[in-house]
Parts: sequence; structure tokens; C-alpha cells
Amino acid sequence: MRQSICLRIVSTLVNTTMRSHTYFDSLGSARIMARVLDGKALARDIKDELKIKIHNWVNIGHRAPSLRCIIVGNDPASHTYVRNKVRAALEVGIEAETIKYDETLSEETLISAIESLNQDKNVDGILVQLPLPNGINERKVCNTVAPEKDVDGFHITNVGQLSLDMPTIVPATALAVVEMLKRFKIETYGRNAVVVGRSKNVGMPIAMMLHSDGNHDSRLGMDATVTICHRYTPPEQLELHCRNADIIVTATGIPKLIKANMIKPGATVIDVGITRITDEQGKTKLVGDVDYDEVVKIAGAITPVPGGVGPMTVAMLMHNTFQAAQKLRDIN
Repeated sequence: MRQSICLRIVSTLVNTTMRSHTYFDSLGSARIMARVLDGKALARDIKDELKIKIHNWVNIGHRAPSLRCIIVGNDPASHTYVRNKVRAALEVGIEAETIKYDETLSEETLISAIESLNQDKNVDGILVQLPLPNGINERKVCNTVAPEKDVDGFHITNVGQLSLDMPTIVPATALAVVEMLKRFKIETYGRNAVVVGRSKNVGMPIAMMLHSDGNHDSRLGMDATVTICHRYTPPEQLELHCRNADIIVTATGIPKLIKANMIKPGATVIDVGITRITDEQGKTKLVGDVDYDEVVKIAGAITPVPGGVGPMTVAMLMHNTFQAAQKLRDIN
């Protein structure tokens, strides 16, 4: 009886975060549009799960997980992202604080501040909001964060462990993509996948997990055959690769790069890109890499922008923070 109730709950969660619509083509025939993979709803489910886990964690005598968000400069988008992260942390029971610095901060001072947080046993997670002002070496700063507190997963140790299929802290956006594929039951085993974009924080870790062996220690491998495309891939080759893909994950920040004629019918399209543009009416809006209005008519499943990978990235950052707190308890 209990098992059947649990199955019904899981089924309800999956169904409420996937929706499809009907449209009529130029000949008047009714066609089913792609399932829309609702990242906002799924992120809410994951945060609810985390809230229960953290509540139980605190109830058995542990302190609440603690996160520090460092931001340098006055970039409005960065401040918005940090506010969203802190708000999500507080929602699930993570103690969070933003540490703000003026853009004139020196690299040496920033590194010293991070090293102090590394030594603070009351801090479990540290993230440095990127981009940093000119003159500060982002790679050096990311490698200053202690690997066990690196909830962004950008430290060279965490990246190396991920590449070796070892348990580690995974970059939140990449983890969000994998979690969406798993929770929405998108088959990846033996499928052809194309990752468009090769950034070290997004495209690369996504590609690594998609192609990795699911039997390895990390349990994050998805056993797909992966092709990586990037800015120097000729347009005709990009189209060729995408048309052969069962799964496309795009993360370039180039609006409407992925068009309907590049999509295999029924393919899954995960849009990580996000760009703020001004439309014909002079209004600003967020768009992804995908020509959504047309691709949704061809694909089998698709993520919207906004409301797709973005909210899931924040949810997985909270997951990483709790994971860090649990591991640090064992170390200390």
C-alpha cells in the first residue's frame, strides 16, 4: 500500500513538471508540441526535499549548513543572482550571508578573505560570484577556495575528480542538467548527445557526465555518445551534428543559435543559454540559445528560458552546500 502511494506521488511530481501542448500546422492538422520540462517546478520539489533533509540534520544535533557568497563590484545581474542564491538558501534552512566588496578590491585582499573563510569551521560553503573585475585572476581565485567548501565545483581538484568519475562537488549548472535528464526520465544510455559550448564551468562538465560510465563511483555517468561543438564549429557541421542528436544541450549565450531545421524530430533540447535582449516593442526579456517557438514544434522535450535550467542551478547549489556540510562533519 505504502509503495503504491509513493509511486503515485512520484508520478504526480513528474507529470506536473512536464507539459505538452497542441498546435495546428499550416494545413490545419493538429500536432503535439514538445513536452516542456518545467525547471522551476522541479527546483521547488528539490528544495522541498532538501528542506526536510536539513531539518532532520539539525534535529539530530548538527548546526545548520552555512554558506558565504562573495561578490565584487556592482554588476546588477551578479547582485540579482546572489540575492536569489541567498533567498533559496534561507528557504531550505541554510544559513547564508553575502560578503560585498567594492570593484577596487585587490586580488591579494580577496584571496586573503577567502583563506580566512577556508579556516572558519562554521562555514561549509564558499562561492565567489563570477565574473570578477578586470585585473583579478578568476582561476587563481577559484583555486583559493578550499575544495571541500567549493560549492561551485570550480576548484581544480573537484574538476579533476569529476573527470575521473570520482565522487566530488559538481558545478551546479552541469549538475542541474543531469538531474533534469534523470528526473524527467530522458533516456541517455547509448544515445547521441551534442553539447554546444565548451566552457570549463558548464559545457565541459556536462559533456563529461553525459559520456561517463554510469557504473563508476560517482554514479553521475549517463553513458551517451557525446559530440562537443563550439564557436569554431562551421555552421553546416553544427547543423549536421545537431540533426543526428537525440539530446542537445546548448550553453553559448547566442540567441536563436539552435533552429528548428537542426532538430531531429522527438529529440530532447536542454537550453542553458540566457541572454537579455530588447524586443521589437522595446521591452527587455530573457531568451536562450534556442529558437523556442519553432523548435518546440519539432522536439520531443524542451526546457524554457526562463524557467528551465536557471532555477535548477540554484537548487543544485543548495544541494552542493548541504553535501559540503555533511562531508565537513566527517572531516572535523
